Amino acid sequence: MKIQFQCDYNEGCAPEILSALAQTNMEQNVGYGEDPHCENARRLICEACKAPHADVHFLVGGTQANATVISSILRPYQGVIAAETGHIAVHETGAIEHGGHKVLALPAINGKITAQQIDDCVKAHYAEDGPEHTVQPGMVYISYSTEFGTLYSLMELEEIHDVCVEHGLPLFVDGARLGYGLASPASDITLPLLARLADVFYIGGTKQGALFGEAVVFANQSLAKNFRYCIKQGGGMLAKGRLLGIQFETLMTDNLYMRLARHAVNEAIRIRQVLLEKGYPEVVPSPTNQLFFTLPDKDLAKLSPDFLFSVWGKPDNAHTTVRICTSWGTLPENTDKLIEALKEI
Repeated sequence: MKIQFQCDYNEGCAPEILSALAQTNMEQNVGYGEDPHCENARRLICEACKAPHADVHFLVGGTQANATVISSILRPYQGVIAAETGHIAVHETGAIEHGGHKVLALPAINGKITAQQIDDCVKAHYAEDGPEHTVQPGMVYISYSTEFGTLYSLMELEEIHDVCVEHGLPLFVDGARLGYGLASPASDITLPLLARLADVFYIGGTKQGALFGEAVVFANQSLAKNFRYCIKQGGGMLAKGRLLGIQFETLMTDNLYMRLARHAVNEAIRIRQVLLEKGYPEVVPSPTNQLFFTLPDKDLAKLSPDFLFSVWGKPDNAHTTVRICTSWGTLPENTDKLIEALKEI
């Protein structure tokens, strides 16, 4: 069987979560996220974010979280500003448009947009002759880490926050891989800083040690009014909500969430070093758990019997750009095998 490095959700869940789910299996709890485990998970998340008054809600997956949050905030005539490479723009089957809102995609550099681009986008809309004939920018969406594994610096995030405040636009941060971003040596962002700068964000579980689940954190409580109605209407309210609560309760205990994330980043750093030593071009300078490199097809042919990567492009007939992705569950011995195979090419 091939060793898989193509994504960060191949494994099931952290053993600690599996144990917690088994230990609480026969508990009788009320449903729909109103059980003691969900309440405790909310408390732990608020403590970690140093945002005691934040409103926390649990959803099953990233696309569901993105679509529910965005549709709950926007008016019918508004759209969401995002990078053209953002998950909501390219990898969610038009979920945002299906909900009646346009994604206002901006050109991205390594997965990121700038405060200046946001400012220009908003000003260009209102400078039109009859702006009501086009979709009004209603909020801003960014990812941390981005779909290319890159990170916004604290200064960049502060600038985006400031321009959002200036134009009255809520800032929403997709945190499907939040832990991997925060755990990177290149990150100068923390959960409390994120809670201060973003109106709403989510702590990703699906890709970071949970069986499933995302914890949506409304730092701006005013945006969370009636959010449970939106969750239910969108089919996102899990009857056995305690399954989400138990997972995040476990992830937020003893710093497990960040320990799992650091493991993934450390394994990626080991692989990246060897790829650079081999002289393979790095397509995107990612400091997180996703690596993007272009390899000769003849080298990939030697690796393909034993390893699986994601194909991201063909720059020419003799080379392929791949994503090599580590996770919370990547076994160090599997990283060793990949490193050894690369060195033998």
